[in-house]
Amino acid sequence: MYSKTSLIFGLVRGLVFRRPIKNVSLNNYKRYYTTYVKKTEPYITDELIYVEGNAYPRDKLTNVTPSILSKITRQLYLQQYHPISILRNRIESHFNKFHYFNSFNPIVTTIQNFDELGFPANHPGRSTTDSYYINKSIMLRTHTSAHQRQALQTGAEKFLISADVYRRDEIDTCHYPVFHQMEGVQIFSINKAIEEIAYDMQISTSQQHCHINTDDNTVISITNPIQSCHPIEIANAITSHLKYSLNELVKMLFIDEKNLQVRWVDAYFPFTSPSWEMEIFYQGKWLEVCGCGVITQDILNNAGQSDKIGWAFGLGLERIAMVLFNIPDIRLFWSKDPRFINQFTSNEIIKFKPFSKYPSCIKDLSFWMNNDKEHEFHITNFCEIVRDIAEDLVEDVKLVDDFMHPKTKKRSLCFRINYRSMDRTCTNEEINGIQDKIRKSVAEKLDVTLR
Repeated sequence: MYSKTSLIFGLVRGLVFRRPIKNVSLNNYKRYYTTYVKKTEPYITDELIYVEGNAYPRDKLTNVTPSILSKITRQLYLQQYHPISILRNRIESHFNKFHYFNSFNPIVTTIQNFDELGFPANHPGRSTTDSYYINKSIMLRTHTSAHQRQALQTGAEKFLISADVYRRDEIDTCHYPVFHQMEGVQIFSINKAIEEIAYDMQISTSQQHCHINTDDNTVISITNPIQSCHPIEIANAITSHLKYSLNELVKMLFIDEKNLQVRWVDAYFPFTSPSWEMEIFYQGKWLEVCGCGVITQDILNNAGQSDKIGWAFGLGLERIAMVLFNIPDIRLFWSKDPRFINQFTSNEIIKFKPFSKYPSCIKDLSFWMNNDKEHEFHITNFCEIVRDIAEDLVEDVKLVDDFMHPKTKKRSLCFRINYRSMDRTCTNEEINGIQDKIRKSVAEKLDVTLR
C-alpha cells in the first residue's frame, strides 16, 4: 500500500487523478488529499486502484472492476429501512447475548481471507474466476470468516459479524457478485463444554411453534470427520448445540411461513470439521442459506484460544430475505427506486409488492473459441464483462449452445443475455448499444472470434 507521501508524489506524476494538477505546493497537495480525495468514489487507473482512502498498485492478478468497487460504500446491511438491515437486526435480537461486529473493512489480505482459515494453495476459491483481487496480496473479502481471528482476539466468546462480501459469479435472479453474510461464532471452555452447553440449551428452550419441516440425515463419516484433537462426546455436544441454535433461529425467522422445508446436508469447508449446509426450498429449488461446522482447532489456537472449542456458521442474508420479504430478484436489493425502498419499515417483515414487470429484451452472443486458450475460458469471466458494461440491466445469462466443429475442432459457444430493467422499459436502441459494447469487450478480453 502507498504511504500518503508517496501518494502525493504519485498525484504529481498523474498516476491517481484523472488530470495532473500543476503548480501546486506539497502542502496544498496534502490539503487536497485530506479534503477531497478521501471523499471520492473508488476508481481505477492504469497503475493504481484508489479505494477506501488508499491507493493500491495493480498487478497481473488485478481483476476488480469499477462497478464492483462502487458497491463498497452502499452498506445495505446498515440502512435502517432496507430488508437486509431489518433481517440483520432480527438475527441480532435473537442472539441477544452476542457481541456484534458490523464495521470491518471489506478490503483484506489474502492471508486473512485464505491462509488463516486453512485454505489449501490449490483451493478453487483462490482462483481469479471466483474472487476479486486488487493485487496478489490484497483482495475483497469473499466471506465474513476473513475477520474471524480479529473477533476472537477481542476475547469475545460469542459474536456475530455482518458484512458485504464479494464473489465472481454467474448472472441470474438468485446470484449477485456482492451479497451479505452474517458470521456466528460461539466457543466454550474445552474442559467444561458439556456443562456449559447443557446450561445454555436449558435457559434458551424454545416456546416458538411454526410450520417448518426439517430433514436431517447427516452422519459423522470419514469424509466429514470429527477432528482427532476433539473428544467425541464434546464434539457431539458442540454439534447438537450448533444445530439447535440454527434450527431455533429458523423457527423465529419463519414463524409466519407455511410449510417451509429445511434440510441439512453434509459439506466441506477448510475452516470447520465436521461441516454442514442448511438449505431451504424456495421457488421450486433448494437454496443454500447457511454453511456451518465445528471450528478447526488450529484457528482457535492461532487466535490465542487454545483452551476453547466451538462452532461457527455463515448465513447468506439475501437468500433468507428473498423468502421472508417475497423478493423475486436479487438485483432489487440494490435498487434505489423509492417504489422499492419505501415499501419497508424498520423491524417489520413486509411482503414486497411488485411495482411493475417490465418487458425483457433477449440478445444472443456467439463466438468461436481460440483453441490455444480454450482451457482458460470460464463463464464467470464472460459474465463479469456483461455485468461491468450492462450492470443491473441484465436479469440472467444462459449458455444455450455449445458446439464443436467436426472438421476444424473449434468450439463455439452461444450465450443468451436477458435484459430487463427493474424500474423502466429499455429501448431496443439502448440495448443494441450495450450489446455492441459487450461484443467488442468479449472479443478483446477473451480473445475469441465473434460470429
